[in-house]
Amino acid sequence: MTQKNSPDTENTGSNNSTSNTTTGSYLNAENAANVSRRGFLKLAGASGFASAAGAAAALAGVARADTTTPDGTPEQIHLTWGADPTSEVVISWASLAAATHPRVSYGADRGRRENVDALQRTYTDGLTGVVVFTYHARLRGLHADTTYRYEVTADNDSRAGSPFNATFTTAPRGRKPFRFTSYGDLATPNTGWVLSSPQSRFAVEAVERFQPLFHLLNGDLCYANLNPAHQTEVWRDFGNNAQTSASNRPWMPCPGNHEIEFYNGAQGLDSYLARYTLPDNGSRFAGRWYRFRVSNVLFISLDADDVVYQDAAAFVAGPAPLVPAASTGNAPVAPGTSFYVRGYSDGEQTRWLERTLSEAAHDEDIDWIVVQMHQDALSSSKTGNGSDKGIREVWLPLFDRYGVDLVVCGHDHDYERSYPVRGCNHHAGTDAKTGAPVDTLQPKPVTHAQSAANTFDTRHGTIHLILGGGGTSAPLDVYGVDAGNGLPQAQIFTKPNRPVAGATAGTFVRPAADAVEDAIWSAQRDTGTGYGIAVFDVDPGAHGGKTTITMNYYHAPGADQTPTPNYELFETITLEKSRG
Repeated sequence: MTQKNSPDTENTGSNNSTSNTTTGSYLNAENAANVSRRGFLKLAGASGFASAAGAAAALAGVARADTTTPDGTPEQIHLTWGADPTSEVVISWASLAAATHPRVSYGADRGRRENVDALQRTYTDGLTGVVVFTYHARLRGLHADTTYRYEVTADNDSRAGSPFNATFTTAPRGRKPFRFTSYGDLATPNTGWVLSSPQSRFAVEAVERFQPLFHLLNGDLCYANLNPAHQTEVWRDFGNNAQTSASNRPWMPCPGNHEIEFYNGAQGLDSYLARYTLPDNGSRFAGRWYRFRVSNVLFISLDADDVVYQDAAAFVAGPAPLVPAASTGNAPVAPGTSFYVRGYSDGEQTRWLERTLSEAAHDEDIDWIVVQMHQDALSSSKTGNGSDKGIREVWLPLFDRYGVDLVVCGHDHDYERSYPVRGCNHHAGTDAKTGAPVDTLQPKPVTHAQSAANTFDTRHGTIHLILGGGGTSAPLDVYGVDAGNGLPQAQIFTKPNRPVAGATAGTFVRPAADAVEDAIWSAQRDTGTGYGIAVFDVDPGAHGGKTTITMNYYHAPGADQTPTPNYELFETITLEKSRG
């Protein structure tokens, strides 16, 4: 069977032993390239999952199933926007066994309650053979700017006497102020998993502290593909940690390279797609990219794996092959095998993006365009990944043409802000090995876009933000600096970087970026910690006046050494323009 990702189809799934033939693996791009510097890549043991399960269960209000008697008890509960955030919300969850009559009861007041049956979506993990059961209830016809209380249950819910309940608030209609938050690379609090850290619990709590209308989760949700023997358990830890916030407000994700899993669908995204119901993009690639609008802001979420040169998925480093559970029927994967998905949509995503941007340019009610993706077009991280020419080639010209204001990413585990950029300098880069000139399409900073201290008119250029400090255990990325001129320097991928044989027989590594350039576009970098959260306050402004987006970036000093709940203000910037 082929998995269908629409919530309007019940009991859909994929049989990975027969339908998933693309190869991938368990060692991801950024960590394979940097295994020597980080030194902690390993496969987590079962004991790590047990300890995380106990810790997560201690969180107040968390719904969790009893693993000793799997049933339909809802857990991993999270919200996403429907087609129109003023009137539609989707409530999604998972259970350890198939739920009987899964449903949601909700209402805006104590007197009237509505009931919605949830539709089941399943998939079989291509490495472990574990069947995952997820549920999705679409709530339609809601009132704008209204708080609803809801309950999630099933006939075989062990907590049916006191089912999980929470509240959410719909988006306002028309030009109204609102707040959203953003970061990527969250991971889980379970230190038994590769790249996970207790800081991820504090990162989720930080979202709740700032009480946004919704949160943008910029890819690399949980790093399950680095834990191939426990992929579904890692997802479960992630979902139950995120539930602390995601059950109260929509968390809107985009796919990252760590969502690409071996034998889990044509792009390795079966797990991601089974768990999330996202606004329809009208294409054959449902759930991979989408748009939604709140107030005077259009949000566009993209899957950059489709265009980047980085071989960004996981791969088998070796020396041993990756052997799926016998029950899956999937063949072992030889060392050096990679799951490279660049170009999978054959341009369909880019054509959709241009149509969406063109429509927005002619909509007088849209003043701002915010793009979310995982990988970076502008990053000067030296020990992370750096920048990718694939995004610069395909999407930055569209951002320039149609006036995208802000791009939020993750991928590199740090905070970096660009100046507003528009257009590019040609042949400004050099080959990392030979020093020969390379056309990296170096983005041009627009100095006249700054109208006052940390205030920018984004009609003149797009600001890019790296927000990759959600909750991973990776050490702080180090930024590049040119020894000759003292300018920030960036590594750039200008061509595919497939795995190559390592120094040890039977092992493989991911090559680093192939070119470098002066990062003349880099305006601010946090050299103290990689962890943080961006908080955006949108003010639509008065008729005939200015509209603004104010970003406060809060970081967590010391979290790279010791996890901390303390987030402190690092910098404030304001984007402003004349109201449309």
